[in-house]
Amino acid sequence: MAPKPKILVQGKFPDAFIAALAARFALVRHDPHVPPAEAQGWDADIRALVSWARYAVTAEMMDRLPNLEILAGFGVGYDRFDLKAAKQRRIVVTNTPDVLTDDVADLAIGLTIATLRRIAALDRFVRAGRWAAGETPALARKVSGKRLGIVGLGRIGRAIAGRAEGFAMAIAYTGPRAYVDSPYRYVADLAKLARDSDVLVIACRADPSTRHMIDADVLRELGAKGILVNIARGSLVDEVALVAALKDGTLGGAGLDVYADEPRVTPDLFGLDNVVVMPHIGSATEETRQAMADLVIANLESHFAGRGPLTPVSP
Repeated sequence: MAPKPKILVQGKFPDAFIAALAARFALVRHDPHVPPAEAQGWDADIRALVSWARYAVTAEMMDRLPNLEILAGFGVGYDRFDLKAAKQRRIVVTNTPDVLTDDVADLAIGLTIATLRRIAALDRFVRAGRWAAGETPALARKVSGKRLGIVGLGRIGRAIAGRAEGFAMAIAYTGPRAYVDSPYRYVADLAKLARDSDVLVIACRADPSTRHMIDADVLRELGAKGILVNIARGSLVDEVALVAALKDGTLGGAGLDVYADEPRVTPDLFGLDNVVVMPHIGSATEETRQAMADLVIANLESHFAGRGPLTPVSP
């Protein structure tokens, strides 16, 4: 019997996923907080690397794995993987698209509702005994009928739009190009889209060209009653400008699942009642995490069987 392919697993994963990997492959575990130069157990026999999308996979790491064939990302994003280095070394990169689309889109709508209707703030209001003490809470804002702007009309952006239709929202989007098959209004200029929106949802891919695309000017256009929702990547938003806009009333509120320096979130956000914060859990449901695990394994098995990966990433 041929030996099991040897793979490096970066990050802490559910026990069931690790058990499923161990049944098929020889595993070497890696703590992403340990520098590659200090990592133990890395050798020329390692042929695959499985990593959470939230962790970096650098050229330095690939240099220490001379026979690496495939980098299997657990997640839809791959902005923290050095795709240029992977291409130079002919390393296949995969991700887990589609299976998490519904959950992330659901969360985007959930954050929109939670922010406009002040759900988290009012939960704290009741728990603190303020309602029982006779205090009247501030009014929230209506969700149905709002103007929704979507930054990036890919799989997740389209799923968000479909859900927003159920709330009778007027939907527009921006991105590199208009889609002829989309029924929604295309706005080429991001600042104009923000100006025309009550809620601006970020659902695009992160890369160097989109870093801080949501800056002070865009936030100013979104306005004092506008809501920013980010379920994509923290790097897309100038977080310093965001905090300033929320504090001085330039921006009405924000629903956030991602941040500039995860898992560290700027404490300036914690005291603001117009902000809902989540710990980057867009895909964190039992069903979707299982589907993601299954797709990672399917990509690895297909690759090692010589059929090529199921969901390759284009550099």
